[in-house]
Amino acid sequence: MRVLKFGGTSVGSAARIKEVASLIDDGEQKIVVLSAMSGTTNTLVEIADYLYKENTDGALKRISELENNYYKVVDELFETNKYKEEGKGLIKNHMEHLRSFTRDMFTLHEEKEVLAQGELISTAFMQYHLEEKGVKSALMSALNVMRIDKAGEPDDFYIKENLTRELNALGDYYIIITQGFICRNAYGLIDNLQRGGSDYTASILGAAACADEIQIWTDIDGMHTNDPRVVENTHAIAELSFDEAAELAYFGAKILHPTCVMPAKLNNIPVRIKNTLKPKADGTLISVNTNKERIKAIAAKDGITAIKIKSGRMLMAHGFLRKVFEIFETYETPIDMITTSEVGVSVTIDDTRNLDKIVTNLKKYGTVDVDTDHVIVCVVGDFVASNSGIAASVFSAVKDVPVRMISYGGSNYNISMLVKAEHKKQALIALSEKLFID
Repeated sequence: MRVLKFGGTSVGSAARIKEVASLIDDGEQKIVVLSAMSGTTNTLVEIADYLYKENTDGALKRISELENNYYKVVDELFETNKYKEEGKGLIKNHMEHLRSFTRDMFTLHEEKEVLAQGELISTAFMQYHLEEKGVKSALMSALNVMRIDKAGEPDDFYIKENLTRELNALGDYYIIITQGFICRNAYGLIDNLQRGGSDYTASILGAAACADEIQIWTDIDGMHTNDPRVVENTHAIAELSFDEAAELAYFGAKILHPTCVMPAKLNNIPVRIKNTLKPKADGTLISVNTNKERIKAIAAKDGITAIKIKSGRMLMAHGFLRKVFEIFETYETPIDMITTSEVGVSVTIDDTRNLDKIVTNLKKYGTVDVDTDHVIVCVVGDFVASNSGIAASVFSAVKDVPVRMISYGGSNYNISMLVKAEHKKQALIALSEKLFID
């Protein structure tokens, strides 16, 4: 049993849906997790925003535009009148459901239901297409399997029990289609695993099914040694450890959602990143076993804000850092990097929704300076296995780049540096030239 996840671009058109259908129709048993067609979730977010603002006309206009786009997909995807009518009926029902939200006060629960429509439609399209081709497949609703608890975390016991029940009920279908991203919460209401959650769905289902392998199919042939949008001549990494992949995903490698790694790691299930445009390429294999190269990759995380708290009270005082961290905990704001001195502490965050409140509270303990528009540049590898000169090589590479903060030693797998966004490209290129070309 394998679990395969295909993102929005992989099912972003009728042609791409047909390509994915050909890829998965190989006679092997699998669960296929699909995202919404590319662009759909953004449109649904916009519709929800109109509904919150009680702009009925705006919501109805966007719903009609989405409906027409889907009708075009139906015409291109299906060949027989039977399935064209099935597809059009499906879209009509979903769009009428969306229009029903314009009649009453819009709520957060209803927003989650609106956002779920994209995955429900894309999976139905895939199932209809497979049926039309005569492929032995079945549609399994993620809403019958996936559930989060009151803390918003996956309810692993519930998921495993219900996945087993659903698979037993479906019998010997060798392709099972299901939705990524969407789930139910502890109260039985439709909810989701947040943006990018389709990767997480695949990993959770893979763990629950004791899968042989989890595959994340996207539009690039694996994790690269650097950001190919910024640096030339990057290449896919053949192997990564779970810890290395987690560091890269968290610090900017968009190809894999950070949460995806943990369920696979805990259950020792390999994760393979594959390219739908180059299906024969090996991609990147993430597992317990990995080669012992000095450095694997470089990543950059954008949108970072640096906060510096300077206070004479910190000198020789216990409890100061606890008070600072409690403020961030109160406002549920994770810290990415931290450096300390005798009279100050600097931290970085990427979630600035409560920045003003955080700063107001921090001012109780000292002078606060805030710098926006920064980037965390992260060098990832197995530094335990590498030689002792690795740090010198990294810092030598960025000798001409103004570095605001450095984090080294907190992990065996990364060295992180904070730079202004304007120096991001310079830093990435300099590191590539020094670490991969020299």
